Amino acid sequence: MNSDSDLQIAGDILAVQHLLQPAKEHPSTVAEFVGLARAIAADRSQWAHLVEYDATTRWYHRLRTGPGYEVWLLSWVPGQGTGMHDHGESSGVLTVLGGELTERTEKGARLLTAGAQRVFAPGYAHDVVNDSLEPAVSLHVYFPGLTDMPMHPSGCYAAGEPRESVVV
Repeated sequence: MNSDSDLQIAGDILAVQHLLQPAKEHPSTVAEFVGLARAIAADRSQWAHLVEYDATTRWYHRLRTGPGYEVWLLSWVPGQGTGMHDHGESSGVLTVLGGELTERTEKGARLLTAGAQRVFAPGYAHDVVNDSLEPAVSLHVYFPGLTDMPMHPSGCYAAGEPRESVVV
């Protein structure tokens, strides 16, 4: 009888070296960028000692770069936010490392707690703010690296609407 269920693997499949993919030095797919963010989030020794809090402005630190991407660490004291913006030509992964953040879009607000991840495409407009009474920390992976952060007027979410641009 021939069916897909007849296939069985005998022995240690990991010993068949020519079937294994070589380990990638850098991510290149959305899933791999999400995995990178999760790996960094899980290893607090890579980032926890770097975090600072600034009451006058959002604090940020570029944690890592690679071919075509950047990883940023941000802190948020209560009340700090981004304003409505998009990320130009960059896609991204936002991961909350500690505390909680609120993401506002044209579809409403979403509470992001520690461990939450959001993947977004170029041109995706949102406002991220710390509405809580405790500080928060987040990790942001941008691919390609972030070079432009167009600001949108309040309540303006659609691509093509008038906006000013902030070069980062």
